[in-house]
Amino acid sequence: MNLWWKPKPTESICEINLRQQKRIQEVPLLYCAQRNRVRALKKLLLCKAINPLQTGVVGETALHLAVLHDNLESVKVLIERSPELVNMPMTSDLYKGQTALHIAVMRQNLAIAQELINNKADVYSARAVGTFFQPKPTSFYYGEHVLSFAACVGNAELVRLLLLHGADAQAKDSHGNTILHILTLQPNKMTACQMYDLIVNYHMEKYGLGLEELYNNDGLTPLKMAALEGNTVMFQHLVQKKRQLQWTFGPISCYLYDLTEIDTWEDPQSVLDLVVSGKKKEARQILDLSPVKELVNRKWQKFGRPYFWTLAALYIVYMIIVSLSCVNRPLKPRPDNITNPRDITLLVQKTLNESYVTSKDYLRLSGEIITVIGAFIILLLKIPDLFQIQEARFLTQAVQGGPFTLIILSYPCLVVVLLILRLTNTDGEVIPMSMLLVLGWCYVMYFARGFQMLGPFTIMIHKMIFGDLLRFCWLMVVVIFGFATAFYIIFQTEDSNQLGHFYDYSMSVFSTFELFLNVINSPTNYDVDLPYMFHIVYFTFTVIANLLMLNLLIAMMGDTHWRVAQDRDELWRAQCGGEEGPQSTEDPPLR
Repeated sequence: MNLWWKPKPTESICEINLRQQKRIQEVPLLYCAQRNRVRALKKLLLCKAINPLQTGVVGETALHLAVLHDNLESVKVLIERSPELVNMPMTSDLYKGQTALHIAVMRQNLAIAQELINNKADVYSARAVGTFFQPKPTSFYYGEHVLSFAACVGNAELVRLLLLHGADAQAKDSHGNTILHILTLQPNKMTACQMYDLIVNYHMEKYGLGLEELYNNDGLTPLKMAALEGNTVMFQHLVQKKRQLQWTFGPISCYLYDLTEIDTWEDPQSVLDLVVSGKKKEARQILDLSPVKELVNRKWQKFGRPYFWTLAALYIVYMIIVSLSCVNRPLKPRPDNITNPRDITLLVQKTLNESYVTSKDYLRLSGEIITVIGAFIILLLKIPDLFQIQEARFLTQAVQGGPFTLIILSYPCLVVVLLILRLTNTDGEVIPMSMLLVLGWCYVMYFARGFQMLGPFTIMIHKMIFGDLLRFCWLMVVVIFGFATAFYIIFQTEDSNQLGHFYDYSMSVFSTFELFLNVINSPTNYDVDLPYMFHIVYFTFTVIANLLMLNLLIAMMGDTHWRVAQDRDELWRAQCGGEEGPQSTEDPPLR
């Protein structure tokens, strides 16, 4: 019985393979092709009742099976009797589009590949587009064309054979990737570099330049894709191919590097931008390679550091003016009498007409004008950063500024709210004022990135807040609510005047939170008899909260500190690469 509310399990490749083998055993033609039973295969093909085009579970023909098992004799027989099998692709979603030539190339069987090509196998437009060939963690990505398959397996003879018979090195797959893009993704990096050179040299001899300048659907060239994926071997290989020797003297050599795709100048999607904003940690290793390392250092020394330090000084002066304006905000004595003994308010906000009377008020007004103008300038400068926040992960990318972008965008919004409250004589300006002061001064930590000793500490704070602290907080909430409820239940039947901090549920939660942070000792009245269960629950809470969880948080933060300290130089260069000051119109070449 099929239950509609139960999802149907996805069939795995192993399960499909089992069904495939069962189907092969049931179909004589497929079985003979797999087992290389040449005589039986010839007899079956002569029989009119046998369809030579019949397929198996995944849409494979007898020729596919013969090629898969390196049965050259069976391949020749099948091609001779049914030449239409040569370019017949598989039809299943898993292996859709795969031809016999794809399989021969993957098996690195040069003899079978030559036989298929001699019988007009398609080397130009045949594409394997099944789900098995898509870039996913559970599958391999060799592209879709036969030539890319040959290059990815690293067989130079097959690559030459396909190129000689018309394979197109400029062909793109469904992702816009050429064979050069695909080679940057292969795990065997040295072999990929050799295949890269082989294909580029052949194309250059026959068609000239242009193959390495092709973009994929993401606007990436092979060099940029190698940088984005953190393929240091391929990236360094490509960069060194383009460098020019200027002079040499003994062991010393001087090279001129091409920075066309590397520098941010005139390229909105340069290698520097991709490395700094990339999701892969390996991509930051590109910053340790020449000429990127020298480029980042030179740009930081010449443009970034003066610009960054000047901006930091201006911002600190601005925040001092903001703080003085807020500290000296217009207040007057409270006009009405105090009737509530818990109300200790003595001063209230002045009206707009009363706020600007004396010379001191006008001095404060000048500071407030600077505050508002500065807030609008910040808002206009940071609006472009809104378009970079495409996902929540942006807030955890410490190299790019992380939550500092959100902080500095919130600050001018709070200034606008405060301005509206002041102009409309509305009470409550202390709320946005206190928030903007906290956010404004917290943003000063952003400028610690300009100092090599302090920069990694801002990253530690980011990682601890969005990593260790978030994981710890949800555990803390569970423990606090669990034990707070237990404490409230224990004292629920007792005299509320003698319970200390557990007389109602909300106070019980707050008191448990204070206990968790060791702010207070046990807030109970020991002058009276306490329920026996309280001692057991309180002892358990002390062990879990004080001994276990707080030490767990310390250990987690210590581990984060160690990991960041290990990569401090790499992170520093990434931070420098992420900060761009105004640049000159001419960047000298690196030597």
